[in-house]
Order: sequence, then structure tokens, then C-alpha cells
Amino acid sequence: MRTRDINKEVSIREKAVELIADEGLDGFSMQKLAKSAGVSPATLYIYYKDREDLILKLATEVTLESMESSLKGMYPKMPFAEGMEVQWKNRMEYYLKHPKEIDFIEQIRYTPLYDKIIHAVKARYSDVLGGFANDAIKRGELMPLPFEVYWCIAYSPLYQLIKFHMQGKSHGSERFELNNELLELTLKLVLKALKP
Repeated sequence: MRTRDINKEVSIREKAVELIADEGLDGFSMQKLAKSAGVSPATLYIYYKDREDLILKLATEVTLESMESSLKGMYPKMPFAEGMEVQWKNRMEYYLKHPKEIDFIEQIRYTPLYDKIIHAVKARYSDVLGGFANDAIKRGELMPLPFEVYWCIAYSPLYQLIKFHMQGKSHGSERFELNNELLELTLKLVLKALKP
């Protein structure tokens, strides 16, 4: 049995994320990945059982990295406005530094594999995020809402601003660049909308 090589493993991961982000899942194959990563197809099977195993493991790793990054410096009992600001800034930083990883996750989001990934994320982060929201509700800083409504109001505006930034324009402008002033203005309106 051949041993694992960390450099090869990192290269395989990076190339798989890049290929899926750029070409989608339909255009992704183990052969294409091996060629892009400069390894033999047999090498891929040292690290992954098959194509689905590779996609599932990589998507779970990237999603967990993204969540870990977004929660850096946050704790469940912190004031709601402060915790949201920490999350927004962390999420923005991750998205801007890792556009390929975000595109990769977007390719996976609408597949049956995504349910397995979300299960792993929930198991790890539901206590932090759930505790944060529940404590804010108890303190009167957040109105009780169905999860989906809360998520849409709390995070969708941020993700749309990031999309405009990544595209370099919005619907009504020639040029758009996200900055701290716009981020803080939007967050202020979100916090106002979520307040009881």
C-alpha cells in the first residue's frame, strides 16, 4: 500500500475545488483531476474511495472551514449586535479570500450530497449559532422567527453585497466595491429589522 503525501493531497484538493468551481460537477472526473493535479489516477484512490467520496469529503472540509472562519472571535453569550458584526466581517473576509471555495460549495449546494454536508455542519455548530440566537431572544435583542426567515434577514443582505463586489457591479451601477461603510450601514438595517 502506498503512503500518503501531504503535498500531493493538498494539490489534489486545490485542483478538485478549482475544477468543480470552474466547470461544475458534470464536467468533473477523476481522470481530469489526476491530469490537472499531475498525479496518476491510481494516486487519487489512496486518498478517496471514489468520485463521490472525494466530493463529499472536500465539500465538508470547505464548509467547515468557512463556518470556523465565520465564528472566529464569537461566543454564544455575546450581545447580538456585536456577534452579528463579528460574523459579518468574518464571513466577508472568508468569501473575498476564498472565491473558488465558495464557487465550489455553490456547485454542491443543489445536489443530494449537500444534505450530508449540512448534517456535519449542524452537528458541529448548531450549539454556537443556536445558543447565540436563543440567548439574544431571551435578552430581548432578537425577535423569535422561523429559522429560514431569520437566516434570510440576518445573512442574505451580506451575501448579496459580496456577490455585487465579486461581480464588480450591481444592478444599477457601473462599478461596485464593498467597503466597511456599506457593510456597517447594511448591518445596521438588518439589526433594526430583527429587533423586537
